[in-house]
Amino acid sequence: MTTAPEQTTTLDTTLTGDWEIDPTHSRIGFAAKHAMIATVRGQFASYSGEVHLDEANPAASRIHLEIDAASVDTGNADRDGHLRSPDFFDLENHPTITFASTTVERNDDVYTLIGDLTINGKTNPVAVEFELVGTSVDPWGNFRAGFEGRTTVNRRDWGLAWNVALDKGGVLVGEKIKLEFDISAVKKTA
Repeated sequence: MTTAPEQTTTLDTTLTGDWEIDPTHSRIGFAAKHAMIATVRGQFASYSGEVHLDEANPAASRIHLEIDAASVDTGNADRDGHLRSPDFFDLENHPTITFASTTVERNDDVYTLIGDLTINGKTNPVAVEFELVGTSVDPWGNFRAGFEGRTTVNRRDWGLAWNVALDKGGVLVGEKIKLEFDISAVKKTA
């Protein structure tokens, strides 16, 4: 039986401080309509992010997220290959997707992050509401915080315009994309 190591220092359990996103316990995903009738979901397997939270002054909080666009995974190799092509992410010219906050607001346990989302070399502002779903000290003495965030964007705003008209009306890929964030962040120790 393995036991957690004994904690020898006092752990700072306030939200104020610097955090790293734990990609092994987080998910950055998306959902889009396919053929106007079904929802296709995907995610990115490789990303990193740093967060600074300031409970007393939420406006001083910030986040920077970098996603490896090649790590897109929808569970279908052909679709993933198409998403990596110039029709969508154009990996040869734009291998990363980034988000950098410009404004952070807090209302109870909900943080609204407004920032610049860059996809395919184009940058547009987006707002994402993140709910603090809980905090915990894990068995290894790390202070963790969990956040869930959602927003909807129009993919055409980033030049992701490829589509095919359907013979009975409508299009193959919906324009509205739901972005989904399930984040486990670990507070950095001094």
